[in-house]
Amino acid sequence: DGYTLGLGGTGTLAINPTLYGNVGYDPRKDFAPVGLIATSALVVCVHPALSARSIGELIALAKTQPGKLNYASAGTGSGIHLGTEYFATMAGIKLTHIPYKGSGPALTDLVGGHVAIYFSSLPPALGLVKEGKVRALAVTGAKRSPIFPELPTVAEAALPGYEAVLHYGIVAPAGTPRPIIDTLGAALRAAVMSDDLKARLADDGAEPLASTPEEYAADIDREETKWSAIVKASGAKAE
Repeated sequence: DGYTLGLGGTGTLAINPTLYGNVGYDPRKDFAPVGLIATSALVVCVHPALSARSIGELIALAKTQPGKLNYASAGTGSGIHLGTEYFATMAGIKLTHIPYKGSGPALTDLVGGHVAIYFSSLPPALGLVKEGKVRALAVTGAKRSPIFPELPTVAEAALPGYEAVLHYGIVAPAGTPRPIIDTLGAALRAAVMSDDLKARLADDGAEPLASTPEEYAADIDREETKWSAIVKASGAKAE
């Protein structure tokens, strides 16, 4: 009817269907995509005591100490957890996962030196990097971030093809009449491209990404295919 909408994210639409044995929905069949809102990259941070000052140096260090370097995540199966596992797989290194109940405690323990590595969302890390409490090495997006313009992407620094970005969009229930989807999609695209929403998204470290319903459907398909493979390779199971 156009009055029931949901916020679709990488977790709900791309990770959870594989992470949970029976999530109770099919991301391709049970929703009618309306459009994308934004994408959000992460920043690879390490404790300053770690000798690595680049992604290449971090990979080299990890190869000399298989399994000895640990990393924090916001929880098992989170985008941060799986983005780090994807990085480790592509780099051919073994890291030890320390899951936390949320990003705040994970970042706090990185600052405290209890963990060596954390793939953080961008805004919370900015102040800590400027204060020298953590060291930022690279961002996980396909291009450099306006928040950390001096940092390379992981792909350009060491691992061509690596990208770990969280996607967000609006979905409606499957079967919502197409004219309603078209009306909602047009309104969403206008909102995403408005200066006000662009500014709000930028404050959250996100990049606006307007799309048609068809483009969002294709995005959901690509992301679910990508992240389901990462979940399976990592061996992650919902706790």
